[in-house]
This record gives sequence, structure tokens and C-alpha cells, in this order.
Amino acid sequence: MMLNGTGEVIDDHEYPATTEELIEAYGDRSLELPNGTETVGEVLARLDSETFESPEEARFAVQCAVSNKAVGRVGYSDRDPTPLGSPYGPDAVSF
Repeated sequence: MMLNGTGEVIDDHEYPATTEELIEAYGDRSLELPNGTETVGEVLARLDSETFESPEEARFAVQCAVSNKAVGRVGYSDRDPTPLGSPYGPDAVSF
């Protein structure tokens, strides 16, 4: 995810700050994601109204609230076997 300078302006914002204040100040800033873009306003609008005490809390909220546009392949993991019944598993083959 490319924050396109959003991280720096979030860091420079005065805290505590509410979700609404951050949307008003930076809502039109674009975030580049692997499968498209979203604005900070779209991302933060998914959250309940919060008061962020620090820039770290605000950054974490932005990073955690992005959509599946930030995921390379939904449901893909190269570390774990596919769970039984998963729609992402291979087709069953009968011998």
C-alpha cells in the first residue's frame, strides 16, 4: 500500500483527533492499493467514530480499514494447506 504522503500529514496532525476531523482534513487523499485506489475518506468512513490519541493510532486505523483492494489474491495463502470445504481449494479428483 502506498500512502502517497498521507502518513506524513497524519503524523503532523494535532492529536487527539476524531475520525471526522481526519476525514475532513485528508478525506480526498488517495491511497494506492495493489488492486486499485481508495481515498482516506472512504477508508475511515468504514470505522465507527473514534478519537485517536496519537498518529500511530490513526495510521493503524487507516491501514486496517482498507478494503480487499489491498489484498493480492483474496483467500490465498502460500503457508497453510487449504482448509476442507474452502471454495479456494482444488477440485476433488476420483481415481
